[in-house]
Amino acid sequence: MTGKERMLAAIQGRPTDRLPWAPRLDLWFKANQRAGSLPRKYSRASLRDLVDDLGFDLHAVVPDFRDVRGPEDELDRGLGIFNLRTMPYRTVLEDVRRTARVEGDRTIVTYETPFGSVETVVLYDEAMRRAGITISHVERQPFQSERDYAALGHIFENARVVPQPEGFQEFADHAGDRGLPVAWVSAAGSPMHFIQRELMRMDTFFYEMHDHPEAMARLAEQVGAYWGRIRDVVLDCPAQVLLVGANYDATVTCPPFFRDHILPGLRAFARDLHARGKYLLTHTDGENSGLLEHYLAAEIDIADSVCPAPMTKLSFREVRDAFAGRITIMGGIPSVALLPEAMPDREFDRFLDRLFEDIGRGDHLILGISDTTPPAADFRRLRAIARRVEAFGPVR
Repeated sequence: MTGKERMLAAIQGRPTDRLPWAPRLDLWFKANQRAGSLPRKYSRASLRDLVDDLGFDLHAVVPDFRDVRGPEDELDRGLGIFNLRTMPYRTVLEDVRRTARVEGDRTIVTYETPFGSVETVVLYDEAMRRAGITISHVERQPFQSERDYAALGHIFENARVVPQPEGFQEFADHAGDRGLPVAWVSAAGSPMHFIQRELMRMDTFFYEMHDHPEAMARLAEQVGAYWGRIRDVVLDCPAQVLLVGANYDATVTCPPFFRDHILPGLRAFARDLHARGKYLLTHTDGENSGLLEHYLAAEIDIADSVCPAPMTKLSFREVRDAFAGRITIMGGIPSVALLPEAMPDREFDRFLDRLFEDIGRGDHLILGISDTTPPAADFRRLRAIARRVEAFGPVR
């Protein structure tokens, strides 16, 4: 089987010739390539070359956030708007005057609307480049006070969404049959989650929910208009799997908040995809205590980047038992397992013994590293996991 066939079969609960094994390697590869510290054999290789040589499946979920057509496509990052070359859509702002300036590693953008102005500051520095990170950091969110509701609402009510199926197709063609290419739609799972993630500081968000609930509800409605246009466009893109929502955690997307403000958006998206024979993947890399039942209720198909103990409270078996074949796990190996200073060799061996016992018969599992392979990972441990995968044999 090809990697793509193997991963799709895992999602569908069909037999595979072996466990899908698709560690996310992009940050590890970029950081070590930049530092000149890739294994000698791969010093001139591409990431695809390395994956092919190792016999791994290709992790094709997270895009390169620097992969844009030009500098203008990066300007709206501070609004939570990405215009990546490989996304299935792009966003065009209308009835907004945008001005931008660059000061060293910072990009400052001002948006003037009929209802006032907002400003964002985004940082992308050398330390991030050395670490292989491609997504920039928002230093100043657009919402700073109550007076910004109207301007932000105007921006999103008037944001136009343009189909870009050729962008995703380029991403899929690059992956080929090595893995299952996923269309990156949004790191937010709903309009309210978008506001929490992208438009406000976390503490500000919860104060505003308490102090100005009507204004928050109105902004969510306006962001929801933009959200709906995205959904209408991407449902017909050529991808079989779409990523919607990311980075949940029981402390900031606590179970009641997730139930009320994220679950309905995910479920609506999932049902629309299922009606077209497609699958919804959501990025569940945080502390998932109390959230598993809500993932099931949201009818998602793939829980990407599941990160179990010792990095979180839940064991792999607890997550697997809760999903009971209804949700496919992608991930399962916490990144600290690849760091000898965090997990000594004997402990690593014991961890793998427990993990492969808890895998059971191996159905509905795409084994990988959660959240990603760190730049300082011991390359020998990736090979050791691959040997365990081979020894496990076919999934029946």
